[in-house]
Amino acid sequence: MASREKVVVAMSGGVDSSVAAGLLHEQGYDVVGLFMRSGVEMPAPADGALRDATVRPHQGCCSAADAADARFVAGMLGIPFYALNFREEFDAIIDYFAAEYAAGRTPNPCIVCNSRLKFGKLLEYADAVGARSVATGHYARIGTRGGRPVLCRARDAAKDQSYALFGLNRSDLGRVRFPVGELTKPQVRAEAQRLGLPVSDKPDSVEICFVPDDDYARLVRQRHPEAFVPGNVVDAEGRVLGRHEGVPNFTIGQRRGLGIAAGKPIYVTRVDVNTHEVTVGDADRLLSRTLVADRVNTLADVPDSFRADVKIRYLHTATPATVERLVDGAVRVTFDEPQRAVTPGQAVVFYDADVVLGGGWITRAGDSPDD
Repeated sequence: MASREKVVVAMSGGVDSSVAAGLLHEQGYDVVGLFMRSGVEMPAPADGALRDATVRPHQGCCSAADAADARFVAGMLGIPFYALNFREEFDAIIDYFAAEYAAGRTPNPCIVCNSRLKFGKLLEYADAVGARSVATGHYARIGTRGGRPVLCRARDAAKDQSYALFGLNRSDLGRVRFPVGELTKPQVRAEAQRLGLPVSDKPDSVEICFVPDDDYARLVRQRHPEAFVPGNVVDAEGRVLGRHEGVPNFTIGQRRGLGIAAGKPIYVTRVDVNTHEVTVGDADRLLSRTLVADRVNTLADVPDSFRADVKIRYLHTATPATVERLVDGAVRVTFDEPQRAVTPGQAVVFYDADVVLGGGWITRAGDSPDD
């Protein structure tokens, strides 16, 4: 290239971001590696841990072991590497996580982290060092539509992370790069081997990094003990079936851990933080044809009413629906077919084929609180 464009790469220590940095470096970019310290305390790796996945106490994206891996890879590539402390900002994400559960909603901290921290702070740092672009190891792509950059699904549908990126600022898309978005996961690992990176066989992150033991209720109890008020478990007709220790222990669609012997599969269909009731019912009680979402972020031009393929959770298969703007800035989504376990607190994301049109945060299933 005529001039070396500087790009800041968020290096988490995993294979995806390591390959992203390696490919950009190989292509001639002036790459700067950045590790975002969260302040979450995790054990540091022992000698040789980088090459031995069996000794890793944590598979995440912000542990001391991950920082060591990222620094090692940057050294191999010969690129500058910095680790910055974002403890305060990350603690705010943990607060959001705990507050949502305490309010009877199911949060998605990865989406919030992407928009507030991984891209918000990443772009600020890029500006500070004079970098034109930022890059991550996310499985997504930047395309064009009407001459403007748009966020698109990854080529590898099984690894696509565009759902978790709907909160990016539309004005920033032209500065974002996703070097692995055209590759499948096996191809990424093959590229890591070709580049000689010792993280080629490192396991993927499988948990929320600040809840490595998957005990969400413990964390919520630490920050919001007042939310754990015992209450009744009831059926759709209000009949009491049992007791529980607090609504943060439950989420819509949950089947396990209900403590109810019903003789058939039952699921959480509603949690009420005002009455402290948890409602359970058959699978068909989980079906909703509509939802309402607020805090909508659009990444492409859309009319007040439009058709889209819509996802209501990360692993949900996008399904046809009509999206309509409401007078208060929220949207109503009406599905062609009822969807299972529409969950307040989760994101709803709108697609036109591979293009992400935008998304919002689910406030309720149905047009009104009583639906």
